[in-house]
Amino acid sequence: MNKNILLALGGNLPSRIGDPKETLAAALARLNGAGIALLAVSRFYETPCFPAGAGPDYVNAAAKVSSDLAPRDLLRRLHEIEAEFGRKRDTRWGMRTLDIDLIAMGDLVLPDATTQRSWQTLPLEEQVRATPEQLILPHPRLQDRAFVIGPMMDVAPLWKHPLTGKTVAEIHAQLPKQDIAALKSL
Repeated sequence: MNKNILLALGGNLPSRIGDPKETLAAALARLNGAGIALLAVSRFYETPCFPAGAGPDYVNAAAKVSSDLAPRDLLRRLHEIEAEFGRKRDTRWGMRTLDIDLIAMGDLVLPDATTQRSWQTLPLEEQVRATPEQLILPHPRLQDRAFVIGPMMDVAPLWKHPLTGKTVAEIHAQLPKQDIAALKSL
């Protein structure tokens, strides 16, 4: 059983459950079962919508879970839970009721280091348009996103990126101060 699986959760639209904070709480409860065991949950954070002005602010969180599911099966299960809460995948980086990203599974690198690095360095304008055809782990842009790294500090500050060798705490320390300041604990 992999006990070091990291997830990032977020949403900025209401679901059938309620507002984004209520949706995240319900999704976390839903995660705890069907092959997934919840080990730790971060505080909830309010974070600015990206790009600025594109919609309501987000509520974000991180979770550490364990599971016997293979990476693609786990991702499929996360997508099923998103759909249960009304997630529609029609706009990349669009507003949503619920997003559950598989950030890392221990020190697993998928599909390989070369592909991982090419997605890490993809220019922003390409990131908006391009969608990988395969699962990439760790998430290739986690080190750029305060809304992911901030909540991860609550659940896995010592997790070490298998390619960079940096811990979450070290990545957090390198983020722009204004990005960290934009995180508001709820």
